[in-house]
Amino acid sequence: MSHPHPELGAPPKLPQGGLRVTPLGGLGEIGRNMTVFEYDGRLLIVDCGVLFPEEEQPGIDLILPDFTSIRDRLDDIDGIVLTHGHEDHIGGVPFLLREKADIPLIGSKLTLALIEAKLQEHRIRPYTLEVKEGHRERIGPFECEFVSVNHSIPDALAVAIRTPAGLVVHTGDFKMDQLPLDGRLTDLRAFARLGEEGIDLMLSDSTNAEVPGFVAPERDISQALRQVFAGAQKRVIVASFASHVHRIQQILDAAHENGRRVAFVGRSMVRNMGIARELGYLKVPGGLVVDVKVLDDLPDSQTVLVCTGSQGEPMAALSRMANRDHQIRIVPGDTVILASSLIPGNENAVYRVINGLTRWGANVVHKGNAKVHVSGHASAGELLYFYNICRPRNLMPVHGEWRHLRANAELGALTGVPHDRVVIAEDGVVVDLVEGKADIVGKVQAGYVYVDGLSVGDITDSVLKDRRILGDEGIISVFVVVDSGTGKITGGPHIQARGSGIDDADFSTVVPKIDEALAKAAQDGVAEVRQLQQLIRRTMGKWVSDNYRRRPMILPVVVEV
Repeated sequence: MSHPHPELGAPPKLPQGGLRVTPLGGLGEIGRNMTVFEYDGRLLIVDCGVLFPEEEQPGIDLILPDFTSIRDRLDDIDGIVLTHGHEDHIGGVPFLLREKADIPLIGSKLTLALIEAKLQEHRIRPYTLEVKEGHRERIGPFECEFVSVNHSIPDALAVAIRTPAGLVVHTGDFKMDQLPLDGRLTDLRAFARLGEEGIDLMLSDSTNAEVPGFVAPERDISQALRQVFAGAQKRVIVASFASHVHRIQQILDAAHENGRRVAFVGRSMVRNMGIARELGYLKVPGGLVVDVKVLDDLPDSQTVLVCTGSQGEPMAALSRMANRDHQIRIVPGDTVILASSLIPGNENAVYRVINGLTRWGANVVHKGNAKVHVSGHASAGELLYFYNICRPRNLMPVHGEWRHLRANAELGALTGVPHDRVVIAEDGVVVDLVEGKADIVGKVQAGYVYVDGLSVGDITDSVLKDRRILGDEGIISVFVVVDSGTGKITGGPHIQARGSGIDDADFSTVVPKIDEALAKAAQDGVAEVRQLQQLIRRTMGKWVSDNYRRRPMILPVVVEV
């Protein structure tokens, strides 16, 4: 198996007749999925998603793929194929179309409807091409065939990409639910046909590669939901992803059976469910779904609220309910269902929300104590079955953290993919398919691009480091007035601290040390403001470290008079 190396340099020119594959997100992480294919000077992009921030990225709203490697080649992009409508696959599209608005978007009906609604908020009217399973479309030099796959959102598609360099299959996110709620199976016959044709390179979903066996059918959670609804004495509040149409359908069915009315809470939930209902993907009995204000006039035993926030997002509805910062207030006897799995890195945030809800008297039902969630990704048994059908000549695991990628690679090798044709890459690593063999040839920039409010890409890792220090250690400001001619102190030092945990009275012991250091500097002829600031920072920093074993941010301010 080939692995990326830190010493990789820029990739060479793509050989004549070769296909280049460059993942810009989704490898080594859960989210930010984006892959660029290049043939004969033209580019095809599959997915353009976002990654949601973790605790060590304070203040960040979203994390985007890095477009640097394609920014001067936007005119070479023939289209963006969107495999399905989840945020980690479409959330970055508005930011790429800001740079070139007329790049065509190719996807299924529901996927395009979801991204068009999102783009409307960004005031972008996209060029779109709606496709269905079984369709073939020529997109520049790329002939794309679309294959039905089952996932936790309707209308998901895999894409088979044909060029003279060979046949590449990108699965997108998929599983093999044999009893899907919408009757839409992963099309194993189509994959078998592609396998007979000869798949030169398979890019396959790795998210559940460590999990043995087969994923349970989505419909298996219906019974658990019915039991929870039947036993609930007051309101039922369900938190789910705003795009999980199948899950919401089962919630609506359980509510209807138990004589409850349902209201959607949260802009993304209201928008997405409105789209799904309008397009016929969500079947809603008449009068079941009402405006949230209508619920005020109904007994608690007849109401259901469906909201966002199953991942503990600070500004999502459920988190605000847990913090008593929402118009809907949790009361004893309410039942809260978290109908989702934990995204890696979100565990602490989710448990904080669960604890907050429990504190106010809610009965919290989640994956850990009831079967209210099944995964949307193929597990090891399904992947083995899949590879035995497809028989790819080269395998490149995608969509997963390192442990998932490696587990998926080992599954491929078990089914007969030669070890030297299993490519474990990471974001930015360039893989060329030349004469039927896939090899790592170089690396391009593929770092995190942070979205912070209206700022895109302006926040750096050093800024995040400063934010973490401020949050963990606090800040100490030292104000000093010096004579511009002599460098001697004429005022101060005045010290102010916030969040450092140090009592203001304690700073009296460090003031003489700062006086002494500045006096010596003046004696040595050091009078430049920046040098004096560094001297104050070192003196204060050493004192804090020696006495408190802390490392607050130290902000020295030197004023010359």
